[in-house]
Amino acid sequence: MSIFIAVQRDDFCVASEYDELRCHAACGAVVIFSGLVRELSNNSLHSMTLEHYPGMTEQALSAIAEQAQQRWQLGAVRIIHRVGTLKPNAQIVMVGIASAHRAAAFAACEYIMDYLKNRAPFWKKEHTAEGDYWVEAKASDKQALARWE
Repeated sequence: MSIFIAVQRDDFCVASEYDELRCHAACGAVVIFSGLVRELSNNSLHSMTLEHYPGMTEQALSAIAEQAQQRWQLGAVRIIHRVGTLKPNAQIVMVGIASAHRAAAFAACEYIMDYLKNRAPFWKKEHTAEGDYWVEAKASDKQALARWE
């Protein structure tokens, strides 16, 4: 299996990432999730700053990808996560899975995102018209993780 992990400031091209995933001959399915900076309900978000722990973050993402491979037969996993200051609607994260079958690709993609949201060392600070604040972990993210354990 091929695993690609990148933590970067630069944006990424989903089409290029798709091309990297579909080149695995034994794969009959490619699933890609791309997460965006979403506007708050009151339209007050100016930007979001994402910080990480270099080295440890990449190691954590690799471990999550390897755990997914142990659960499902995957041909390739690509995880890209951006850091730095991002504006609303900017791409934050992409998880791409290539697998022989769609069920494994969908499940592995969701599994990786659930673990990434809960276990990868990233911190988010939202910059709003009302001020700046660190984003707390959500109960719904922890509930999503619990179904895999």
